[in-house]
Order: sequence, then C-alpha cells, then structure tokens
Amino acid sequence: MPTVLVVDDTLFMRVAISNMLTEWGYEVVGQAANGKEAVAMYRELQPDLVTMDVTMPVMTGIAAVKEIIPEFPNAKIIMITALGQQKLIVEAIESGAKDFITKPFEPARLKAVVDQLIG
Repeated sequence: MPTVLVVDDTLFMRVAISNMLTEWGYEVVGQAANGKEAVAMYRELQPDLVTMDVTMPVMTGIAAVKEIIPEFPNAKIIMITALGQQKLIVEAIESGAKDFITKPFEPARLKAVVDQLIG
C-alpha cells in the first residue's frame, strides 16, 4: 500500500485530504503542520508521496521542497495552493515538486494526480 505524508497548516485540510487518501487505498503515515515538520517527517518516514501546502508558518512548502529534493531526488511531492499563487507554483516545480492542485479542488482531481504519480 503506497504511503503518503499530508502537509498543511490547517487541521481541517489535513483531515480532509487524509480521509480521501485513506478511502482510495493509500496509507497516510504522517501529518505535518508546517514545512519544518514536513522535512523531519519525510526523512524519518520516506513516504511514496507528499501533499504539500504552499503557504505555511515556520517554513513554507517551497522551502521544504528545496530541502527534501536535494536529499531525496526521487521524492514525489504534490503542491496544494490557493488561487493566485502561480509564481510560487513555478518555483516549486522548478525546485522538484511533481505537480500541483489549486484549492478548492475536486477530490477527483487530487485522486487523478495521486494515481498518476504512484498509482
């Protein structure tokens, strides 16, 4: 069963995304509330996939990607962003993120991206 780390600063989004992934047959091995936690948890868990919020306190999702990818070049990270953050998405993709989803998103869109990367 593929493993996923869910990263978002809002508990509601972490729970919502985790529930969707669990329902689709993925194992959510961890949840992080900021980029710093995400980097530490990635090193420890080395999940098959990460859903990473862009804007978070302590450390942004992009900063986390820039720490994870050099150490784990094959990391599969999907950025989750609010509307109007296109510049940040470009930076995230250039830094090694594999794809992105814009909030609010349809569950089917998330599932399609996740399945494409690790299905």
